[in-house]
Amino acid sequence: MAVIMLLIALLLLSIGIPVAFVFGGAALATALLSPDLGLEAFNVLPFRIYGIMSNGTLMAVPLFILMGLLLERSGTAEKLLIAMTSLFGSLKGGLAVSVVLVGAVLAATMGIVSASVVMMSLIALPLMVRAGYSKELSGGTIAASGTLGQIIPPSVILIILGDVMNIGVGELFMGAVLPGLLLVALYIVYILVIAHLKPQSAPALHEDHRSGNLQSLLWAITPMLVLMIVVLGSIFAGVASPGESAAFGVVGAVVLSAFNKTIGKEMLIQSLAETLKLSGMIFMILIGATAFSLVFNELGGTDQVIEFFGNHVDSVWTFIAIAMAIVFVLGFFIDFIEISFIIVPILVPVMHAYGIDPLWFAILLAMNLQTSFLTPPFGLSLFFVKGAAGNLLSSAQIYRGIIPFVLLQILALGLVMLFPDLVFAFV
Repeated sequence: MAVIMLLIALLLLSIGIPVAFVFGGAALATALLSPDLGLEAFNVLPFRIYGIMSNGTLMAVPLFILMGLLLERSGTAEKLLIAMTSLFGSLKGGLAVSVVLVGAVLAATMGIVSASVVMMSLIALPLMVRAGYSKELSGGTIAASGTLGQIIPPSVILIILGDVMNIGVGELFMGAVLPGLLLVALYIVYILVIAHLKPQSAPALHEDHRSGNLQSLLWAITPMLVLMIVVLGSIFAGVASPGESAAFGVVGAVVLSAFNKTIGKEMLIQSLAETLKLSGMIFMILIGATAFSLVFNELGGTDQVIEFFGNHVDSVWTFIAIAMAIVFVLGFFIDFIEISFIIVPILVPVMHAYGIDPLWFAILLAMNLQTSFLTPPFGLSLFFVKGAAGNLLSSAQIYRGIIPFVLLQILALGLVMLFPDLVFAFV
C-alpha cells in the first residue's frame, strides 16, 4: 500500500493537480482504500497541524520572503547590478562575473530565487546580449546565479530542512557559508576560463556600455551588506532567533525602500499579498506532507525503507550516493519543497541508523536540491529566465546554457562530500 500511495501521488502530479493538494489527497485515498486504516489514521493530524502553525522556527519563512520581496521592489538590487559592471566590466567575462557576485549578495539578503532571476534577466540580459555575450552563457549564468539563494543563508530551504531534520537553523546557516562561497568561486572560475578560451563568448564591455563608478557601487552595496551582516550576524552570534532576525530584516528592507523613495501603499500591499501567496503554498504543502507521512508510517513504509538499506546496502557511502541520486532525479520532476517534506523524512531515520552527521547531510541535501531549479523539464529558474527574456533567448539556448552550471553544482556537492570540514569550519 505504501507503493500504491506513492504511485497515486505521481499520478495526481502528472494530471496537473496543484502540488499543495497532491500528497494530502494521496494520503486520504490510500487510507480509504486500505482495509487496515481508514480515516482513523488522521486522528492526530490536527495536533500535528497545530504544532506546525505554532513552530517559531517556521515563522522565519514568511518573514524572510517578505524581506526579499521588499528589497526587490526597493530598487537597491537594481542599483547594485548596474554599479557592479563598473568594477568588472573592463574584464573579459566581467559582466557575467558581476551577475554571479550580485546573485550571491541577493542570496544573502533576499533568498528568493524567482525575484533574483527575473530581476537579473530584465536588467543584465539585454546588456549581455548587446555586448556580444554568448546567449547560452548569458542565460546559464543568470539562471544559476539566481539559485544561489538556495544554499547561501538566509535560505528558506535551510529553514525547512532544519525543521524537518530537527537541526538548529543557526548551525545550518553557518554550515552553508563555505559551500555557498565554493559554488560562487566555481561559477566565477568557469566564466573566466570560458572568457579566456572563447573571448568572443564573453567580451569586455565597451566604455559606452558601462555605467556608474566605484562610488556608486559602494553606495549600492553598503546598505545591503550592512543588512546582511546584522541579520545573519545576530543568528550566528546567538543573540536572536531566525524569526527575530527575519523580523529585523523586514524593518531594514522597509528603511532601505524609504531611503530609495520607492516605498508606498501599493508596493507594501503587493509585497504582503505575494508573501501570503508563497507562504500559504509552503504551509499547505507541509500540511499535506504531514498527512502523507502519517499514512506512510502507519503502513510501515519507513520501516521498509530502513530494512531495505540495512539488508542491501552495507556502506555509508553507498547509502549517501543512492540518497543523492534519488533527490537529484526527483528534482527533474517535483519541487524542492515536496522533496523536503516527503523524501527527506524517509531518509532521516536511515541517516541516523548509519551514524551520519545530520548537519553535513542536510547541507548535502540543500546543495542537491538547488539543482532542481536548473534541471528540465520543470526547472523553475529556466521558466523565470525565459519569461523575463522574451525573444532574446530561446528555450533551447537556456537549456544548453545551464548544463555546465549543473555540472559545477554536482562538482561542488562532491567536494563537500569529500571535505566535510567545509561544513564545520564555522560551526
